[in-house]
Amino acid sequence: MRAVLSRVSSASVTVDGEVVGAIDGGLLALVGVGREDADGAWETMVRKIAELRILDGERGVEESGASVLLVSQFTLHGQTRKGRRPSWSDAAPGEIAEPVITRIADGLRARGIHVEQGRFGAMMQVASVNEGPFTVLVEC
Repeated sequence: MRAVLSRVSSASVTVDGEVVGAIDGGLLALVGVGREDADGAWETMVRKIAELRILDGERGVEESGASVLLVSQFTLHGQTRKGRRPSWSDAAPGEIAEPVITRIADGLRARGIHVEQGRFGAMMQVASVNEGPFTVLVEC
């Protein structure tokens, strides 16, 4: 499982002209579920998203009361070593990835974190204002 976590002052996801998720500060979490991810990887990802000290004042989302915009992004598992066309064979298929993204969202909410989401499998327009810029790659 991979995630790109960006500290943002605002972020939103639009699908077919409708804003389906938006936050005013916190983390934009682009999460890719891999075909070979361990069963408990989603729990580690929840902990990382909630606790990594990457927000202002070296605090985490949970500690600061910030929000998370969670967006599934299978392209994080794209392989580009050979040729000019990425291979998506390392990404989990939708029927496996979607429930994992739901578990991550539910796990964050269980910790008292406000979570907004994109729409799984939709063509999304993701907008964000990165603070810092501060962006990290997390692998579980």
